[in-house]
Amino acid sequence: MREKKTEQYDVVIIGGGPSGLTAAIYCGRARLNTLLIEKSLIGGLATYTNEIENFPGFPEGTSGLGLMELFHKQAKKFGVKIKLTDVKSVELEEETKLVETFRTTYEAKTVIIASGGRPRITRAKNEDKYLFDKGISFCATCDAAANTGKTVMVIGSGDAAIEEGTFLSKFAKEVIVSVIHDEPKMDCNEIARDAALANPKMTFMWNTLVDSFEGEGHLDTVNLKNLKTGEITPVKVDNCFEFIGYEPNTEIFVDKVNMSKRKYVITNEHMETGIPGVFACGDVREKELKQVATAVGDGAIAGVAAEKYIAETEMFANQIMQKEKIGLIYVYNAIDVPSRELLPMMQEIENAFDKQVKLNVIDQYKGKSLCDRLGCDIEPMTIFYTKAGEVVETSTRCDKKSVMEQLNKLVASPIEVAL
Repeated sequence: MREKKTEQYDVVIIGGGPSGLTAAIYCGRARLNTLLIEKSLIGGLATYTNEIENFPGFPEGTSGLGLMELFHKQAKKFGVKIKLTDVKSVELEEETKLVETFRTTYEAKTVIIASGGRPRITRAKNEDKYLFDKGISFCATCDAAANTGKTVMVIGSGDAAIEEGTFLSKFAKEVIVSVIHDEPKMDCNEIARDAALANPKMTFMWNTLVDSFEGEGHLDTVNLKNLKTGEITPVKVDNCFEFIGYEPNTEIFVDKVNMSKRKYVITNEHMETGIPGVFACGDVREKELKQVATAVGDGAIAGVAAEKYIAETEMFANQIMQKEKIGLIYVYNAIDVPSRELLPMMQEIENAFDKQVKLNVIDQYKGKSLCDRLGCDIEPMTIFYTKAGEVVETSTRCDKKSVMEQLNKLVASPIEVAL
């Protein structure tokens, strides 16, 4: 069997939709060695949207494919490498992350999960022929204006289906809603249901599900099956919108990162997953609104967070935990006067040991992630370590005598403690 190649990167981004491309732009512009891996189409689901009218900067609207081509071009401009392949597995816990494809193992300092999601589909006959740009859509916000004066069908009766159907009614001539329940039962909240039932542009076909989709090149008929009688009713439409939920592309991350019950990746506002150096952004996250604009925001945050993580990792290894001298770290809070007033004394102590000791100072507020690496969550605090980088003492005793006595245990030439 052919042996896999190994390549090293600062950042590996899994997924090439709007969030992944934005993260790539930020990382590339920061001059990080960045790789983006996409298994199918650069731009993700956004490329299937004929017209996007709510993305800032395009007052006349733009196509999803056109917008994603611009994202792609910009990422390449900043030196981002792009591989069209499928990720088979990941190992994320260690400092060096591993991303496995069929032919190559990619080693990375950071990984950004931007694998997105996919709409849940009905799996009715012929559905695959009309997905996305051939009659079946999954985003009313994106495609409503293009359906002005047309007849459209909405599949589903949950909050998203009824709210999006109501939004479509502002543009479409008629919105036909297929509901699997008896009249007037729906899966949405009562307020949305009552408003939809009172909407003169919305009609409902109860106890139905899709049996098949038909049309020459473009969808023009949805065949609905009555769940009680088995009768098939053909319904002529211009387009169909499916709102029966989304599924995240997170199969390879199961048991690797923290996920919600729906298998979306859970992050904080910094796009951190809880695993150092691993971030997630875009539709793969557990979040409220999934749009190109929100994906771009996520990607920007993730890209900056990855850059910051790499910089702090290098600073932590080369400066904070340097190995040339005995180490003294002083953790303080800049807005706490007593701990701030100890800074000159710590500098005097470093000078007193005549180049035997290296002092590093960390503001707990600004350097929270550095404090997390050191396991210190209170201030003021002193940390002492050997030239081998071994922490030997962590103490809240920050008076001059205590600090100097501890350093005298570590240095080659102890000095007299003068108070």
